[in-house]
Amino acid sequence: MSNEQNFDPLFGFKQLSGMWEKQLNDVLYNLTDNKEFVRTASVGLNTYSRYMKKLRKNQEFVAALMNIPTKKDVANAAKLSIQAEEKMDLLEEQLWNLQDSVSSISKENVRMFEEVITIVMQMKNEFQKVSQEMTEIQNVKAELASLKNLIEKKEKEQQKKESKKIKDKELVLIGTNTSK
Repeated sequence: MSNEQNFDPLFGFKQLSGMWEKQLNDVLYNLTDNKEFVRTASVGLNTYSRYMKKLRKNQEFVAALMNIPTKKDVANAAKLSIQAEEKMDLLEEQLWNLQDSVSSISKENVRMFEEVITIVMQMKNEFQKVSQEMTEIQNVKAELASLKNLIEKKEKEQQKKESKKIKDKELVLIGTNTSK
């Protein structure tokens, strides 16, 4: 079985096309190796390029008259659309950055407002404590004033009693002096 060969129907065609390719390459090489052929080809190419330039100018002129876009117009439009797309991408990135910065700023503002609220609440609590202490101090002050008044009254009463005692003593002394 290993001695059998597979039949390839394109094998002969491959050999024939390889030989034709070789022969044509040799013919072309021999033709182009000639100086006269090169001169003639360069003249033909120069003429061809001049006619192509004139043809392009005429096409552009006719396209402008008929208001039809040319290859240049399409290429320019494609460039402009690519540039616009790139600018849109840049703007989109800038918008994302702005959104991120605004969200971070808003988060910072929220934190700051929360701190302000806690400080205000602490101040409110402190104010309530201070107001309670003030009312207590006023109550104590009122009690002290009433105690002072009581003390002053007692002192006046005591002074009156003492002055009465002194008067009584004087009367007693005066009465003892007159009786002698």
